Amino acid sequence: MSERKIILYPNIDTDIGLKMTKRVADILTENRCQVVICPISIDDSSQINSADISSSAGYRFSSIENELDTSEMIITFGGDGTILRAARAASELSVPILGINLGSKGFMAELEVDDTELLKTAANGDYKIETRIMLDVEIIRENEVIYKDFILNDVAIKGETKVIDLTIFGDNQKITHFHGDGVVIATPTGSTAYSMSAGGPIVDPAAKNIIITPICAHMLEARSFVLVLGRIVTIEIGYKRYNPAHISVDGAEPVSIQSGDIVKVYKSERNTQLVRLSDKSFYRKVSEKLGER
Repeated sequence: MSERKIILYPNIDTDIGLKMTKRVADILTENRCQVVICPISIDDSSQINSADISSSAGYRFSSIENELDTSEMIITFGGDGTILRAARAASELSVPILGINLGSKGFMAELEVDDTELLKTAANGDYKIETRIMLDVEIIRENEVIYKDFILNDVAIKGETKVIDLTIFGDNQKITHFHGDGVVIATPTGSTAYSMSAGGPIVDPAAKNIIITPICAHMLEARSFVLVLGRIVTIEIGYKRYNPAHISVDGAEPVSIQSGDIVKVYKSERNTQLVRLSDKSFYRKVSEKLGER
C-alpha cells in the first residue's frame, strides 16, 4: 500500500517552535504516512528551526501550493483563520482539511490539543468528509466587474469613517434598506463568526443558506435574513451621500468601494471539505465554546 501524503500547515505564530507540528508528524510517520510541512510563512525562517525538525526521517519543508495536487489531506495548526487560509489554497482541488485548534474559539477545527491520538485513525484513512458551501463575491462598478473572490466564512461591507447607505436585494427583489455601519453576508460556516457578533443567527454549518446580517443598523426593523443558497444577493452602496466603504473577504485585507458600486454574492462552484474524526456534534461545540457549562 502506498504512503498517504499529508500536508502539515502550521501557523508559526501560534504553534511556537512547531511543537505541535512535530508531535503530529511523529504520529503520522509512525503510521506510515509521508509528511510535508508547509508553514503559512515558509520564508520566515527566524521562527523555524529547520535542522531540528528535519532530523527525523520523512520530514521536509515545502510550500502548500507545490504539494496540493498529490496530497490526501491538510492538517492545520492554529485557529479558524488558519483553516480559512488553507481553504483558499485547497478549494480548487477539494483537498480535505483537518483542523487542530490552537486558537481561542476554533469552531471549524475538528480536534483540540488533547485529541491527537485520533490522528492514528486519519492516518489509516478512516474518516468522514463534511462538505461546506462557499460563495463568490464581485464588485461591480459602472457595469464592469472590477474585483472577484470567493468566501468560506463571510464578506463584510463597512463604512470607512461613518454610516453608509445600503440597499439589499435577493434575485432583484428588494429585501431591506438601511443606514448603518455595514452588513455581513455569511455562509452557515461563518454564522458563528462576525455575523453572530452582529446579532445574526447561529446556523448548522452543513446547511445551504446565505445569511444577511446588518451591522449596527440605524433602524429598529433591521433584522437578519436567511436565504436559500440559490439566491443572488446584491448590495447597492447608496448615492444619497458620499459613501467611502470597503469589503473584507474572510477577514483579509479590505478592498475599497464607493457610492454607486454594487457588491454581488452568490453560490460558488468551489467548496471546502473538512475531515471529521470524532462524534462531537456542532451543538455541543457551540455550547462549549460560547460559555455554557
